[in-house]
Amino acid sequence: MEIDHIFIFTDTNGRIVDELLSFGLKANDSRVHQGQGTTNRTFSFENFFLEIVWVHNEQEIKSDLVRPTGLWQRAAFFKNNFSPFGLIIENNEDSDHLFENAYKYQPEYFPDGMAFDILQNSLHPDLPWTCRLPFKREKNAERAIVSHNLGLKSLTKATFQYCGLGNEDFFDHFKDEKSIQFIKSDKIWLTLTFDKGEQGLERTFEKLQLTIAY
Repeated sequence: MEIDHIFIFTDTNGRIVDELLSFGLKANDSRVHQGQGTTNRTFSFENFFLEIVWVHNEQEIKSDLVRPTGLWQRAAFFKNNFSPFGLIIENNEDSDHLFENAYKYQPEYFPDGMAFDILQNSLHPDLPWTCRLPFKREKNAERAIVSHNLGLKSLTKATFQYCGLGNEDFFDHFKDEKSIQFIKSDKIWLTLTFDKGEQGLERTFEKLQLTIAY
């Protein structure tokens, strides 16, 4: 399975993006998810993009359409201790087995018939909210590659730390995946490793519960 992108909910109305910009990353334009109640800023790389997302309309994210997705609980991570992370997997045959019993979510901002496959991990909220794209995206076809000041190019590993009991059935789908790892810890955290960490450096963003290693 391959990662298309990862989102991180923030309760700062996007102000945390300034820290990533100061670090040396270059952001894309902001986008409103019509009818979902969320807004984002994204950072593109050669094989992946990082999405910072926040709530701009609480009524929409708790509407009859969106509430069943569990996104509203992830957005409230700062008071309910849910993981703020979303792991979005590419739509291909390798990911079919993971999403066999997934919840279908048809967002307002996509055409009819184009629905996400969602695994809320609601019984294990310290694990990332996980979903699959509703379409097959040709590699790099729709991704604007940005040259970052730090030279970061490709994501080589995403390591999710969790502090609960875990979910062996969920983990079993990733047992042969070298680029996606789950580690038992005393906190909910994400480490993104770029270019195999060849520069031997890292930066921590406490408000995002994120470490970038490169």
